[in-house]
Amino acid sequence: MYFSRKRNHVKLRLFPQEPAGLNLLTQMAQQIVLASGTLAEILGLPAAEHEKLVEDMHNHEARSAELHFAILTHMRTSFVNPLPREDMYALSRYLNEAMEKMDAAAELVALYKLERLPKRAAEQLEIISRQAELTVDAMRRLDNLDDLEDYWIEILRLAKRAERTHRVWVADMIGDMKWAQYSRHRDIANQLVEVTKDMRRVATQVGSIIVKES
Repeated sequence: MYFSRKRNHVKLRLFPQEPAGLNLLTQMAQQIVLASGTLAEILGLPAAEHEKLVEDMHNHEARSAELHFAILTHMRTSFVNPLPREDMYALSRYLNEAMEKMDAAAELVALYKLERLPKRAAEQLEIISRQAELTVDAMRRLDNLDDLEDYWIEILRLAKRAERTHRVWVADMIGDMKWAQYSRHRDIANQLVEVTKDMRRVATQVGSIIVKES
């Protein structure tokens, strides 16, 4: 059961809300922060040392999936939720999909035995890390939508920057690489830009909640 807020954002709830769902969403966003650090380590090491870190990335993805299913269970069993169930489900799904793509990027680096990626890869990871950090904070504050509009706008700005970086990265690869090498690096680039798009979807969902609650 969910009760809306008045226009001035004064909360109107007849039952105390349960914070467990927001805690789970926060933990999911935190997994992406951790995953971006793990992927940065992978990109900085020779191929022979990738295996252990890729296993760490698989563990991040498994933990994200566990949290996603925990949110689904929580929504089914909890009488009171801080947000409409469809919004909580969408946020959880987008976060989990972002984590899956981070895991895929790490696995592709290992499978292709890539030891050096262009600086554009580091730029994309920087953007992902910043998006994830902002999202951790936003998930903690979803029970009070004040000031979350700034989060929404900043994530969209970062996503646009990521798309520009992706276009430049691809253009550089076309000019500098042979087809087989280009194809492998393009796979990594595509996974990373898709992560930024999933984080944008999270922010857009938050924006939708803000608009509905205005």
